[in-house]
Amino acid sequence: MHIDDAVFLEDLCPKLKLRFWRKSIHTFTSKRCIYCGKPSESIDHILPRSQGGLNITENCVPACLSCNGDKSDENVFSWYRKKNFYDPRRAMAIRAWLEGDLRLSIRLLEWANKEIKENKENFEQEELNLDAA
Repeated sequence: MHIDDAVFLEDLCPKLKLRFWRKSIHTFTSKRCIYCGKPSESIDHILPRSQGGLNITENCVPACLSCNGDKSDENVFSWYRKKNFYDPRRAMAIRAWLEGDLRLSIRLLEWANKEIKENKENFEQEELNLDAA
């Protein structure tokens, strides 16, 4: 039997294939919202479906419910620049994702998340020092 002759479960059940695809998008970003870095619970279309956006990996990003609902069908870059959590590295990651360069996008997101994590650890350490004094 040749691999081309095989029938896979996801071919028989389109919903299963969609679920695997959605799960893979979330794993690219460690289940974090591409906009703010909070845990992602939904998939957002960079170019909204109402404006002709497609259901393809390059147009779908993981997002928290807050960002997904707030963005709605606005242009992603003009919406994102107005937010207080705007990060130019994340904006570059969104642009790279949209252009299909997922590897660059993931690297930029890791860079942004690492700095956020380090800042949080430094802040917690300063709080402990203040409590001890």
